[in-house]
Amino acid sequence: MAHPSQLGFQDAASPVMEELLHFHDHALMIVFLISTLVLYIIVAMVSTKLTNKYILDSQEIEIIWTVLPAIILILIALPSLRILYLMDEINSPLLTIKAVGHQWYWSYEYTDYEDLGFDAYMIPTQDLSPGQFRLLEADHRMVIPVESPIRVLVSADDVLHSWAVPALGIKMDAVPGRLNQTAFIASRPGIFYGQCSEICGANHSFMPIVVEAVPLEHFENWSSQMLEDA
Repeated sequence: MAHPSQLGFQDAASPVMEELLHFHDHALMIVFLISTLVLYIIVAMVSTKLTNKYILDSQEIEIIWTVLPAIILILIALPSLRILYLMDEINSPLLTIKAVGHQWYWSYEYTDYEDLGFDAYMIPTQDLSPGQFRLLEADHRMVIPVESPIRVLVSADDVLHSWAVPALGIKMDAVPGRLNQTAFIASRPGIFYGQCSEICGANHSFMPIVVEAVPLEHFENWSSQMLEDA
């Protein structure tokens, strides 16, 4: 998860997020090179009185500064489109979970099971245990098996919400009366935190999302226990 004074992104916990981080570095390097070139030209123009007569009217330079930006845009657009299609790809999910946003909590339904669902409320500050995070802990976590394709159906019961977990590279709007879907694969075990990312009212900042990725055997034990308790 993020920590104070962090400059970069959170560590990737899914293949899509790893691709997004690589694309971010790729685009940032291009922006850095362009900024350096523009700064050099500005400094050169301000600090010298010399003028090159071939630059004042040059067909070759006009071709270069027209073609070069087009090539740079292509170098940015192609990886971007590839990741865009990867994020929309959903292949034979092992598990489907429906996440419904309410004011101001999340409810989860494991649709592959007959009666497995629960509400997830934020744990108040005074009830936190040592080591838990303020405004990020929920009384129920969305438990998933690691290294398994998971499909999440996202909707809302009242107003607009947004189900977002940065480490997994997920952000999907929850719209009342509409069912959006996204998919991800948790590449390693861990606990990943998120929050509602759409302003939804007075307690918008108090509806955290906690995803816990565990080995498949542990997930089966957890689901069996939840069904027994239900």
